[in-house]
Amino acid sequence: MPASTKNVTADLLRSWPLPRPGGSKYERGHVVVIGGSRRSPGAVVLAGVSALRVGAGRLSLVLPSSVAPGVAVSVPESAVIELPETESGEMTGSALATLSEELGRASAVLIGPGIGDPASALAVLDGVATLMPSDLPVVVDAFALGVLDRSRTAREAFAGRMVLTPNEEEVALLLGRDVDVLSRDIVELASNLGAVVTCFGHVADGSGNNWHVTTASTGVGTSGSGDVLAGSIVGLLARGASMEQAAVWGTWVHAESAARLDVEIGAVGYLASEISAQLPRTLTGFS
Repeated sequence: MPASTKNVTADLLRSWPLPRPGGSKYERGHVVVIGGSRRSPGAVVLAGVSALRVGAGRLSLVLPSSVAPGVAVSVPESAVIELPETESGEMTGSALATLSEELGRASAVLIGPGIGDPASALAVLDGVATLMPSDLPVVVDAFALGVLDRSRTAREAFAGRMVLTPNEEEVALLLGRDVDVLSRDIVELASNLGAVVTCFGHVADGSGNNWHVTTASTGVGTSGSGDVLAGSIVGLLARGASMEQAAVWGTWVHAESAARLDVEIGAVGYLASEISAQLPRTLTGFS
């Protein structure tokens, strides 16, 4: 049975401070985001920029070749690496070996945002799992989550060092049954996969620890919001936060940033990119 749930309050966060950001970009960690497609290159942009917004120092974006030049221009703060793609603009999973050096320099990796095809997601997930250093934390998001149950290679390679960001449907898929009580079911999922799981404000680890971010905002349900959440978590991992801390803090700063936009803009109508831009202000005084 899970331990009692801890509500995430300002006092809890202050008692669990994030690693102090270093003075150089190298000290604040290097994030690698792998994903995107011709149809959805912006997901990688939102995630990568959000990682920088929470204090990561360096960023590399890995995308299909056709969209890489445009992303390089739109995110001049990032290195951009292009990979071969299918006719429909999805990464094929070939040439992943060229990422070995980049992954060797990384502090944390995010896989999945913007991938729009299960076969592509599976090829990328399997390929990256064989290349990543054994101590490198990884966030698995979006379509990569949807195929995680089909990738024994990734599940075994990432056990004990991955954060998952599923929605309820993906929780059900990974459990192999319908969701009953979300806060309890994600504890089971975390234990099964050796992961930390965050879903709709609930965070759990494989030891039964359970946190609840009570901040709520209708407007957070907007296109690209999940990419901002995943980027926030991987950015905090790169700064040196533990998986549990990065998931709790990332979930909170995402929700709290949206709630502040409720006041500034309105209950709905703000954009995911505006949530991302709000992240540093929300963290002011905490990190």
